[in-house]
Amino acid sequence: MGAEAEQLLLHYASDDLPLAVIATAEVAGVPLSVSSSLASGASAYLVLPSGDKLHGINTLLRYFARTADLYGKDSIAAAQVDEWIDYAHSLSVGAAFEKVCSHIDSYLETRTFLVGSCLTVADITILAGLAGSGQRWESLRKSNKFPHLVRWYNSLVNAYQMLLDVFGRHVVIKGSSKADVSLNKEAAKRTEKVEGSFDIDLPDAEIGKVCTRFPPEPSGYLHIGHAKAALLNQYFANKYHGRLLIRFDDTNPAKENNEFVESILEDLETLCIKGDMLSYTSDYFPDLLKMAEKLIREGKAYIDDTPKEQMRKERMDGIESKCRGQTVEENIALWKEMVAGTERGLQCCLRGKLDMQAVNKSLRDPVYYRCNPIPHHRVGAKYKVYPTYDFACPYVDSIEGVTHALRSSEYHDRQDQYYRVLQDMGLRKVHVWDFSRLNMTYTLLSKRKLQWFVDNGKVDGWDDPRFPTVRGILRRGLTVEALKQFILSQGASKNLNLMEWDKLWTINKKIIDPVCPRHTAVVKEGRVLFVLRNAPDQPFVKIIPKHKKWEAAGKKATTFTKQIWLEAADAAVVAEGEEVTLMDWGNAVVERVQKDDNGKVVGLEGRLHLEGSVKTTKLKLTWLADFSELVNLSLVELDYLITKKKLEEEDDFMSVLNPTTRLEIEAFGDANMRNLKRGEIIQLERKGYYICDLPYIRASKPIVLLAIPDGRQRPPPGQFIQK
Repeated sequence: MGAEAEQLLLHYASDDLPLAVIATAEVAGVPLSVSSSLASGASAYLVLPSGDKLHGINTLLRYFARTADLYGKDSIAAAQVDEWIDYAHSLSVGAAFEKVCSHIDSYLETRTFLVGSCLTVADITILAGLAGSGQRWESLRKSNKFPHLVRWYNSLVNAYQMLLDVFGRHVVIKGSSKADVSLNKEAAKRTEKVEGSFDIDLPDAEIGKVCTRFPPEPSGYLHIGHAKAALLNQYFANKYHGRLLIRFDDTNPAKENNEFVESILEDLETLCIKGDMLSYTSDYFPDLLKMAEKLIREGKAYIDDTPKEQMRKERMDGIESKCRGQTVEENIALWKEMVAGTERGLQCCLRGKLDMQAVNKSLRDPVYYRCNPIPHHRVGAKYKVYPTYDFACPYVDSIEGVTHALRSSEYHDRQDQYYRVLQDMGLRKVHVWDFSRLNMTYTLLSKRKLQWFVDNGKVDGWDDPRFPTVRGILRRGLTVEALKQFILSQGASKNLNLMEWDKLWTINKKIIDPVCPRHTAVVKEGRVLFVLRNAPDQPFVKIIPKHKKWEAAGKKATTFTKQIWLEAADAAVVAEGEEVTLMDWGNAVVERVQKDDNGKVVGLEGRLHLEGSVKTTKLKLTWLADFSELVNLSLVELDYLITKKKLEEEDDFMSVLNPTTRLEIEAFGDANMRNLKRGEIIQLERKGYYICDLPYIRASKPIVLLAIPDGRQRPPPGQFIQK
């Protein structure tokens, strides 16, 4: 926790509740008693166990923030947090309340948090200021007058349920009516209904004592399913003011390496998931070996040299192994052969002696240890035997103090085994809680199958934008905020669902559309020159907004010339004598349409009619000036890697591979796109949203833009990309 274990005492005036201080202490997990014994106007102060006192709201906020890493990552972030702490006072000035809300709303247009990419005391202070205003904030929240502020508020109180609890307990003290408190609670219920249900009480959970863990295997990159597991474990740790442990389950040296370890840590940081402790199962290898030998000596485990396929069949049929009746001495001797990695030892495995007649087949003498002479990425060639997940996980969970092991429902049938292993080991019980596994349409989440795509050159790597990895979907244009909202919208239900990607991309569109800059592109193939005879002979430039409704998107320079390029599809539908609108310029009249012998439009002539009304035209056309500063673009459309909506366990994924998953279209883009940075999201007028995957390097090398899905229904895989 970082703060003193003894409870602290906060004194304040009854007419000046320090709600932000109480909320920050709650999030920080600091035990706090409160007393409203001070006279009106007196400054709040905190009594420490040592007897020392800290005075003033801002001082106390900074004190609690530092105890729980709520102050930002560096000195710049800390300075920004300080600014918001000072600014929060403005919310208490009645006349300026809406003006302040408007300012914060504008600031949050492109942000998930006020400072950086994780929760800080700045967020808590502003949240408390809004909640503490009672009816004023709830009225604005209900009206959705400030959508970005409401989105931010709802997202945080849903993710940090203890904040709502604090606000519900204390707002009435400040003078709000019971109706105000009720309104707060009703708003919270509405939020939960939209964002997903977390109205779940973990068994035997105690505030301040809950410990969850996220144990990824470093055999691949994090994918969207792992992200759900990590976020849910973080959610419940926060809900109960407990701890979250990050542990690498590194028990299979054949599949694991340091690249995966580093990528997982980086992805967790991207998702703002920070554990209270980082460990590795390999830290416990010596202890696990001792535990294995202890079980052998107690007759609870035995060495088996039955061939793998025969062992699998015997387990299915409930047939006991011929090795099950070996003496302890025989088992110990063979165990030493395994540990030494001898030729005889390599033929054996260690199995638990549980119940070969159990209806739950996971209890039919599971394997605890296997030989593997491959060096381990952390401990080298020190060991020749490695524990299975089913043996190591219960042990380390119990030893590390985990109280609740949250696992996806695919592990449900192994719960009895988990509890039995702990019982045989004589260790403290850990509660297992299942949540539904995240299944996405037309998607493979098996790391083994994803590895096949990487190994066979079917994708660029683990961060390929067609992959469901965290890096892949972010590279394709998904925002971290959209990913979090999507996962939290599912709640912690046990119900199995096949989720559509459309929902995720719809959430993403709502986040990027209000803020992403607008640019123009014209497909090269079949482009048509439109000559405007009354346009100025000399090109001229205008500076116009990149986004008409969001000034912060910046400005762009647009060149106007006598000759402009139109796309073939637009040129094909205009008629002689028709008035059209040239976007960001005005109207023009098409006076002549030139066609070749095949009826294809090859040229247009006309005149500007800038006094014409854009409301009267049917066609609104994008265009680009015919001049040398245009940039080359490669517009990339992507499709699913497989063509079957839901892949069953028995399905051969190679039989449903999508033959064409990437299509590149050559285009010209406006000169402003020279300044695009990798990862920047834009909208191409009348085309959709794109993310810059390769920025401008030189004129001969195109800028690569990946199309970002917008949630609209599209043809099935295999039909979406057609040349």
